[in-house]
Amino acid sequence: MTNLVLFGPPGAGKGTQADILKEKYQLIHISTGDVFRNNIKNKTELGLNAKSYMDKGQLVPDEVTIKMLNAEVDKNEGAKGFIFDGFPRTAAQADALAELLKLKNTEVTAMIALEVDDEILVDRLLERGKTSGRKDDADESVIRNRIKVYYNETAVLKEYYKKQDKYYGVDGVGSIEEITQRLSAVIDKLQA
Repeated sequence: MTNLVLFGPPGAGKGTQADILKEKYQLIHISTGDVFRNNIKNKTELGLNAKSYMDKGQLVPDEVTIKMLNAEVDKNEGAKGFIFDGFPRTAAQADALAELLKLKNTEVTAMIALEVDDEILVDRLLERGKTSGRKDDADESVIRNRIKVYYNETAVLKEYYKKQDKYYGVDGVGSIEEITQRLSAVIDKLQA
């Protein structure tokens, strides 16, 4: 089973690459943002629980997030593996994910991070903001803050997975095809 944690700052191209990689390697893409939105939209017990925290401007507790991820993994029994996008964000979440996967007799294969210079990210997100309708992509100060938060949160995870020899940084600048080739080279090596 190939279980990847796909990481990168906002605008690095995670969503685009996850869509390509899930097809190429027949993996299930689990975006925590999508999982939250689906649970809230469908008014599941977990969704309503998560929404109660979000409505107060609080972070959803890890326990609730893990339960949602567990349900997603269970829905896809027999999958060849998963791409986790947007999770984990902290060492505690990485531990919780490791526990969840251990119960399924598997583990995180690798954390692959798309590395992109901050100025390129800002340009990409401002460009995306013109067409996406996302307010958080239209304001440069908001974008810069999101990038800063990403680095503050994920510096810990980089070390967490480096200690396990599971961290791979990949250059996230170039054409979509070039970046896919770089990611595929890492994944192919892991599966060999």
